[in-house]
Amino acid sequence: MIKVGIVGGSGYGGGELLRLLSVHPKVKIKFVTSEKYKNLPIYFIHPNLRHLNLSFTSIKEIGEKVDLLFIALPNGVSMEYINKLIPLTKKIIDLGADFRLENEKDWFYWYQKKHQNPNLLKKFVYGLPELYREKIRKSSFVACPGCEATVSILALYPAVKENIIKENPIIIDAKMSSSQSGKNYSLATHHPERAGCVRSYAPAGHRHTAEIEMVFKKVNPKIKVDISATAIDMVRGILVTIHTFLKKEASVDEIKNIYKKYYQKEKFIRIIGQNIGIYRYPEPKILTGTNFCDIGFAIDKRSNRLVIIAAIDNLTKGTAGQAVQCMNIMYNLKEDLGLTDLGLHPI
Repeated sequence: MIKVGIVGGSGYGGGELLRLLSVHPKVKIKFVTSEKYKNLPIYFIHPNLRHLNLSFTSIKEIGEKVDLLFIALPNGVSMEYINKLIPLTKKIIDLGADFRLENEKDWFYWYQKKHQNPNLLKKFVYGLPELYREKIRKSSFVACPGCEATVSILALYPAVKENIIKENPIIIDAKMSSSQSGKNYSLATHHPERAGCVRSYAPAGHRHTAEIEMVFKKVNPKIKVDISATAIDMVRGILVTIHTFLKKEASVDEIKNIYKKYYQKEKFIRIIGQNIGIYRYPEPKILTGTNFCDIGFAIDKRSNRLVIIAAIDNLTKGTAGQAVQCMNIMYNLKEDLGLTDLGLHPI
């Protein structure tokens, strides 16, 4: 059994991680931390986990070493604790943003905060299994991508790699659910303000631009990505509609074949090919609780515009599910172990 600990288990990402790990056949959860809720039972915050006989503890009270440590702290916090946590474990998977970027200057630009452990940035592998599986397998330190970066990179990668789209413009229109705001509420997440909304909250300058360009500039240094993010009245899920322009004419079937070449062996990526019905394109609602990323396409022949549509559950494939997927790879387990849940319909 893999002995794991979770640092920062009271948030939505931590709760999803607990949900997945509690039924994982190769995992034993040894402790879960929360400074705010220490000594309270897990189910006090995560009522769906009443079967777990665990209570929160403080980081300061961690008294045992584990094989793997999941860190699910808010952005900018894990780098404050990382030096104290490394001696407690053999491997670390960080679900936050602190070690995703390779460059200290990029971190400061996008997060407006000086990085406290820049020497560790190069030690962390970017935890996107479909692209960096072998690096993850060999690494002891993994930084999981952001949820919006995850779906956007997976949606764009074959098109960028095959050089079939123009480097600029690439416009990512992201529809974001409320759980992406995290558990620390504000006026923007207050129900009367959030319910029924279609609110443009980051029409330019979204932080995940840094991760996406970090990945793609290694493939093509000319790539430039822009994101517009809109908050919608949905608890879980992301839908990205990505506007790109083909370098030469192509059919939807030709685009699908390119993507299948890259993803046909990937258990968690599904290429959507329906021509009829109401689910012709990816829909985050039916991915709730799953580790799937669904990708579909449309082509505007008038302008040679390739529209790539992709969806994930931000808390599963976008956060905790991807972390468990990385863990399975690091321990040479079957990659979908503990991640075989299918979506519900209707829901």
